[in-house]
Amino acid sequence: MGTWSRLKQAIGAAETDPGRVEAALARAAESQPPPVLWLLGATQAGKTSIIRTLTGNTAVEIGSGLRPCTRRSDLYAFPSEAPVLSFLDTRGLGEVAYDPAEDIAVCESRAHVLLVVVRVTETRPEAVLEALRGIRRRHPDWPVIIVQTCLHATYPEDTTHPLPYPFSTPDWPSHVPDALRRLLLAQREAFAGLPGRGETLWVPVDFTLPEDGMPPEDYGAEALWDAIETALFMDLRGRVIADPAVADVFARAAHPRVVGYSLAGAVVGGMPVADLVLVPSVQAGMLYALAETYGLSWSRRHTREFLGALGAGFLAAYGSRAVGRSLLKLVPGWGQTAGVAWGALASGAITFGLGKAACHYLGRKREGRAVSAETLRDVYREALREGRRVLQAQMAARRGAPPS
Repeated sequence: MGTWSRLKQAIGAAETDPGRVEAALARAAESQPPPVLWLLGATQAGKTSIIRTLTGNTAVEIGSGLRPCTRRSDLYAFPSEAPVLSFLDTRGLGEVAYDPAEDIAVCESRAHVLLVVVRVTETRPEAVLEALRGIRRRHPDWPVIIVQTCLHATYPEDTTHPLPYPFSTPDWPSHVPDALRRLLLAQREAFAGLPGRGETLWVPVDFTLPEDGMPPEDYGAEALWDAIETALFMDLRGRVIADPAVADVFARAAHPRVVGYSLAGAVVGGMPVADLVLVPSVQAGMLYALAETYGLSWSRRHTREFLGALGAGFLAAYGSRAVGRSLLKLVPGWGQTAGVAWGALASGAITFGLGKAACHYLGRKREGRAVSAETLRDVYREALREGRRVLQAQMAARRGAPPS
């Protein structure tokens, strides 16, 4: 069977046998789990607001996507089927008759970045401090991001956020209201002297809803992203948030899904022989997921029209690249190193190109407009180049990241 025919077959099978797609994605997640942001803080500290703001999902969607991880911890994967990152939320610190030691031990083994979340009005954060001190004794090199939330609760009446965001400059205390300044500094003093050598990054934020009447609703989000990427050594923001130039809301919502499936495609694309089956399954699952994002259902007609518009050149190149990377990976020595890396890069980049081309195709279909084959091929070629850059950055980050 021609390799591109495997893609066509996989697209058809994904609807009747979704287990194939799930198995391929599970294989990828097991081999290379996505980064995990661990949110440590008391109930009502603002952890859900952080997840909502960073992912762009509503609190309702987050609630339905949480999965129990331990007795008092939940895992939220985003996007759920092919995540680019996950959040661990440890709840209940400071509650009576709750010993968080067991939950914390499990979370420690899975986390990549620790975000300690504290309401700015919390003057006695002993439970959080006690947990954090223990974590830093066991992991003295871990960086810690301390997120101070709910700033507006301290503002004088009829006062809005200090703009521009002042907390990235050393003289920030002179640019904020007195009550807020005192509370922020008091918390920093309370957390001073933490064990270990890892850096402590402070990020005041205020994430609200439009009905709260406190614009901007994502106050401090850029600073939080900067801190996360500093701690993680990875361009995580680019995985989650589409290019600001992309105005279409559906394309923006689809972006993390395209990235997630592309990363999964890269992982299974590095597996000799198995990638001939797993990569098309991942790509097929992506097309169905993207159609869902656009409020459409992927059909056989879509498969014929989409692949036909991409043209015979794409189909031939798809098949030759897939066969070539599997053969290269079987070459002793070189094939097990550079060949595997090339296979992963090619699989991930092709998946990314397909995903972005599918977004263009589905967007036109949703609007009831004709699809230009020439434009679709241009979108694919440009996305293929972008996909290579995304995957190359991913590989470089994994090589350069410090050990956990």
